[in-house]
Amino acid sequence: MDWEQARFNMVEQQIRPWDVLDLTVLGLLSVVKREDFVPAARRELALVDMEIPLSASARMWSPKLEARAVQEVALTGKERVLEIGTGSGYLAALLGKLSKQVYSVEIDPALAEQARANLAAAGIQNVTVEVGDAVRGWSKHAPYDVIVASGSYPSVPDFLFEQLAEGGRLFAIVGDEPAMTASVFTKLAGSIKQEKLFETVIAPLVNVPQPARFAF
Repeated sequence: MDWEQARFNMVEQQIRPWDVLDLTVLGLLSVVKREDFVPAARRELALVDMEIPLSASARMWSPKLEARAVQEVALTGKERVLEIGTGSGYLAALLGKLSKQVYSVEIDPALAEQARANLAAAGIQNVTVEVGDAVRGWSKHAPYDVIVASGSYPSVPDFLFEQLAEGGRLFAIVGDEPAMTASVFTKLAGSIKQEKLFETVIAPLVNVPQPARFAF
């Protein structure tokens, strides 16, 4: 397989059409090899526009969603980042390349172990993978400049804003299937600014809190 041709096609046919135009982010896709983070049995699907199963409850996002999320949190190299749900470690690797430190929390110990191995093999040294349930955040290293949730929430996760630093940004996908919206929430003095980005559908985080719902 010609990986570099496939990578070029991925960028031109999937990533750019999804409004990922930041040259730093686009260049990063050639530096961090996605195929090295995909389970061996599905490696040839690494650059295809699809989610890739990692376990019974975890999937890698599509490449375009990963790239868009990284672009939208606008990292400058100085940030402390929390990733909720490590998966294969690929998104954490992208975030790590553009920030100071990433704390990534994975609920599945086997996935966490594999992600650590993937990150080490890729030479990523500023990502710490910890095992736990971070669906309500991870106060251990708070406050964070950026939080990225790799699964959806049914409603805006207000409890995460407490763990954001002033000016911090949260990337979250909120709603119920088939209508979910990806947004960046920015913590300002006394308020939260929401920028709605696009509609998509992804699986909810494990143990995600469910809002009270009316019964008729």
